[in-house]
Amino acid sequence: MMEELEQQAARFGTDIRWGIATSVDFSASPHKVVIDENTLVEADTVIIATGATARYLGLDSEEKYRGSGVSACATCDGFFYRGKDVAVVGGGDTACEESLYLAGMCRKVYLIVRKNFLRASKIMQQRVFNAANIEVLFERNTKEIRGNMVVEEVILIKRQGEADETEEIIPVDGFFLAIGHMPNSEIFKPYLETDETGYIKTIPGTPRTFVPGVFACGDVQDKVYRQAVTAAGSGCQAAIEAERFLSHLSISV
Repeated sequence: MMEELEQQAARFGTDIRWGIATSVDFSASPHKVVIDENTLVEADTVIIATGATARYLGLDSEEKYRGSGVSACATCDGFFYRGKDVAVVGGGDTACEESLYLAGMCRKVYLIVRKNFLRASKIMQQRVFNAANIEVLFERNTKEIRGNMVVEEVILIKRQGEADETEEIIPVDGFFLAIGHMPNSEIFKPYLETDETGYIKTIPGTPRTFVPGVFACGDVQDKVYRQAVTAAGSGCQAAIEAERFLSHLSISV
């Protein structure tokens, strides 16, 4: 689908260039974006759609099985595990929400929590504890994910006391990370307002940032929904706003 969208954009005259934005300067118009540290692009409007990167535990086995049983999006990939057993890592509202979502289609959901309590809201905790097919495993850390080509089991370290630890093996078909996301906004922070996590702040109800001509859409500014369909919708809004900005700019000139 992405290839078809690219073809459609090219058909309507979009100048598509490949590269990584390594720095920006939004202090004056036209705005400046440096690609691959050496190519300068100047523009009257900039739409930021750099997304957010899911946090992972940092295990080698996570990378090995990414796309083969390891996922950071239950609503994206949960369907593949209908009637199967899965594990979710995390202790906040997102982890509880994803566990409940998976519980509606999976046979068994293990919620792996590093601490001895959940950080989620009381109502979310209650819903998790009331779900018959969710088992909360407190004071567990993930040591390794194993399987033959695809995920088959996860090895956990269970704390028994201050210095006593034991290994547990949990058979699962899927392993979901729900420990947060990091918005890809670092290069924009000197010029744009962000929240404590790094999500770009926009004028409520719009993709407009507080710098005229600069717009943000998708997961780099959305910490609530984080879905492809909502990102596409906000991208459409940003495009319309950018077009309007350019129209007003040409009239004033």
